[in-house]
Amino acid sequence: MDLHLLFAGIASVIGIACFIPYLRDIFRGTTKPHRYTWFVWAALQTVVAQAMWRSGAGIAVAPLVIGAVMCFFIFLLSLKYGSKAKGWGTKTFDLVCLAGALCAIAAYVFFHDALLSVVLATITDTLGFLPTLRKVYHEPHSETASTHLLSGTSNVFALAALASFSVTTVLYLATIMILDFLCGFLALRK
Repeated sequence: MDLHLLFAGIASVIGIACFIPYLRDIFRGTTKPHRYTWFVWAALQTVVAQAMWRSGAGIAVAPLVIGAVMCFFIFLLSLKYGSKAKGWGTKTFDLVCLAGALCAIAAYVFFHDALLSVVLATITDTLGFLPTLRKVYHEPHSETASTHLLSGTSNVFALAALASFSVTTVLYLATIMILDFLCGFLALRK
């Protein structure tokens, strides 16, 4: 059996499982997804998956594709169940993250530069994660630890599934893995 396929399959199953508690909380009304966040994450994961695929990552992009679809689904749910701030609840930081996502897309579409796209997506995603890390540090109960820990674990298996290792194929997965584990472990301090 091909280990890349096995690890990608495990990463994909765990990747789907990590969304279950979050979706449950949306429908219970205890979680109100932020529209910009989920739209930006869907866009970033879509660009990174394409860039990694074209850079030889192989089947390891499957969990990212699944993540992008799930993020887009949560974005759609946020239109009904999300925070009810006026308009989209736009803050300057939201616009910075959206601009970062658009730059990552532009770098890939117009310049065909997979590495630049992945670097921009990683920076944007990291910046977008910082407020959540600050929040969970001060209020550990405000995040679902299992969602972040499962997502980090999914990225461990996605990294193991890579057919080719380069900055383009590793950077985003490794960064998000570290951020998810950090957030999950901070949330466990309840």
